[in-house]
Amino acid sequence: MLMTLAALLPVILVIASGYLVARTGLITGEQWRGVERLAYYVLFPAVLFRTIAGVDFASLPTFDMGAALLSSIVAMVIALLMLRPVLERVFGITGPRFTSIFQGTVRWNAMIALAIADNVIGEQGLAILAIAMVFMIPVLNIASILVLSHYASGTTPSGAKIARDLYTNPFIVSIGAGVIVNVLGIPFPSAVDDTLEILARASLPIGIICVGAGLDLSSLRRPGPALTLGTFLRPVFMPLIAFGFVHLFGVTGPAQTVVIIASAVPSASNSYLLARQMGGDAKLMAEIITLQTLAATVTIPLAVLLFG
Repeated sequence: MLMTLAALLPVILVIASGYLVARTGLITGEQWRGVERLAYYVLFPAVLFRTIAGVDFASLPTFDMGAALLSSIVAMVIALLMLRPVLERVFGITGPRFTSIFQGTVRWNAMIALAIADNVIGEQGLAILAIAMVFMIPVLNIASILVLSHYASGTTPSGAKIARDLYTNPFIVSIGAGVIVNVLGIPFPSAVDDTLEILARASLPIGIICVGAGLDLSSLRRPGPALTLGTFLRPVFMPLIAFGFVHLFGVTGPAQTVVIIASAVPSASNSYLLARQMGGDAKLMAEIITLQTLAATVTIPLAVLLFG
């Protein structure tokens, strides 16, 4: 566990530095939005494209890993939907609050996952995680939108809008472009590769600094059932479910570790934006993300130690 924690400690410290930078006012709110957009639309797509374009798919358990991840997601989605009436009857958790618990449990922060995979496994970890994103991002986006449209008070998006959100997602576009380049064996000049490498090196530190800047400790209130469930269902049960499916599909080695990392990291930061746009409980969503990120200093090392 000490080795895993040592690999995670730099990521944790960079998240903390982002929080401190934001609280000192060195970078203001609107400036942070610009940094986040730079990471989301330029830097992370660069690392994903370059990684996927150069990975040897034949040497990795691509489809077995994808099956394990998708099975884990589907199992958790079904469990949450079955629990929905119980949560309302026992704890009085309304539809909008349930959507925040749902997003907090099934969605994942790809920026943190990439940084951890790079630190724990190295370049191969980035490649495996990029492949995992191919399977996870579309499914999680669609599931979150459908649950919010059904249980929250927001406007139900059309099928065309859901499709547009997916094919304009910079992560999906960059992964798709990388797959095309890889499969067709298209070479690109060394100058282009060097440029992408520079952008890729910048992506992880900037991305996780933005994660730290987004933490809002002042918004936290005394934990109730909704906040407790939303915070701990994911780090406790998702790695356990994923562990069962990686064994079922025969996924081992670094790929198994990546599946556990993807299952253990906190919920995606943009879950808050989706909750706000579609009538979910945005305040609860922000609290869940904050507490999960703080708890990740303990829960991720334990998950990797026990299941990775």
